[in-house]
Amino acid sequence: MIHPSSDVQSTKIGNRTKVWQFVVVLPGAVIGQDCNICSHCLIENDVVIGDRVTVKSGVQLWDGVRLEDDVFVGPNVTFTNDMFPRSKIYPAAFPQTIIMKGASIGANATILPGITVGKNAMIGAGSVVTKNVPDNTLVAGNPARTIRKIEESQ
Repeated sequence: MIHPSSDVQSTKIGNRTKVWQFVVVLPGAVIGQDCNICSHCLIENDVVIGDRVTVKSGVQLWDGVRLEDDVFVGPNVTFTNDMFPRSKIYPAAFPQTIIMKGASIGANATILPGITVGKNAMIGAGSVVTKNVPDNTLVAGNPARTIRKIEESQ
């Protein structure tokens, strides 16, 4: 299901994925099956999204972002892909930011470029993630710090 107000240029979108109002998906993006891409999102060319991923409203997924299966991205999460951005000056390649299987990112969190968020990790709302997050770990704050380990069943 692709809402008619969206501009979806990619043909690589899995079955049963829903793309809601005012979403832009560039032609190189890959989106898996059973995903939910909520309104007002932008997905650039060099983005790969796994299966059963939820991307809430107001999220931009820039070149280099990888979301593995079963990831949750809360509303207005900010991904960055350039540590030293300048107008009209681009790096030779953007670093990969990897959100591993089952991880969840709370609303308004900021994820710096080249970060890996581990399997089943959780990022607290409003956190600023400046370094890699281990598997099964809850982090929060600015900069994000470990709060506790997460049991795999949580």
